[in-house]
Amino acid sequence: MVFGQLIIGPPGSGKSTYCNGMSQFLPLIGRKVAVINLDPANDALPYECAVNIEDLVKLSDVMNEHSLGPNGGLVYCMDYLEKNIDWLESKLKPLLKDHYLLFDFPGQVELFFLHSSVKEVIMKLIKKLNLRLTAVHLVDAHLCSDAGKYISALLLSLSTMLHMELPHVNVFSKIDLIESYGKLAFNLDYYTDVQDLSYLQQSLDQDPRAAKYRKLTKELCEVIENFSLVNFTTLDIQDKESVGNLVKLIDKTNGYIFAGIDESAVEFSKVAVRQVDWDYYRVAAVQEKYMKDDDFEPDINSNA
Repeated sequence: MVFGQLIIGPPGSGKSTYCNGMSQFLPLIGRKVAVINLDPANDALPYECAVNIEDLVKLSDVMNEHSLGPNGGLVYCMDYLEKNIDWLESKLKPLLKDHYLLFDFPGQVELFFLHSSVKEVIMKLIKKLNLRLTAVHLVDAHLCSDAGKYISALLLSLSTMLHMELPHVNVFSKIDLIESYGKLAFNLDYYTDVQDLSYLQQSLDQDPRAAKYRKLTKELCEVIENFSLVNFTTLDIQDKESVGNLVKLIDKTNGYIFAGIDESAVEFSKVAVRQVDWDYYRVAAVQEKYMKDDDFEPDINSNA
């Protein structure tokens, strides 16, 4: 049984940064990580990936050959990946014995609440390779500062949850920057717990641009509240405690904590009982040296 995460979310929500940070945090608690890049538009990876979709299909080639734009090209790439799922399976099989998997997906949100190819790819992998995966849906925390954008984020999260049909964790990323976006109308708990949305409607009613959509906004808020599925946790990828809390939550959703509960407790104790240098900008060479030598303490201020 193999565990892992599907990292999804709109462009700019921090998916690649998340994969980079998580790929450095998880080895600190004893997990061997493999990052699988399935975003053919991501040509500047901040992490070392074990599998790269560009070895199968390149977005630039697709756009040139078929005269497609970036959105149409991404849809084509995902369709092509579905038809060549054997390629991905063959790349993943050597990793199944002892790796925790992180799948970095494109930021085109239509792929996760409307199009079927990504879902089919994931379901085939789960069935054939016996994977236990959680969808980690990243949403930029700045959306909380605008009532209309926040409601849009709720709708996107709900649609994605219903379409993907997987254990799902919604995350407000870049939470450390939220104060720079302006003062929130309500406490942060209001946004993470998705409390009474009628207060947001009152806020929108004060905006003359949104007044004519009052009835639509009310109906959308009722849909979200009737499903009562969406809530959020927060993440500061540079804070080891924040990352650790998120990993614990993900472990509960995909069953990792139950598959090896003793091992999981030991893992997190490694972070809790002593100081661990945590900098997601750390280079891979330093990380590998740390993993091989338990007594090695990396100096993140050095030029190594």
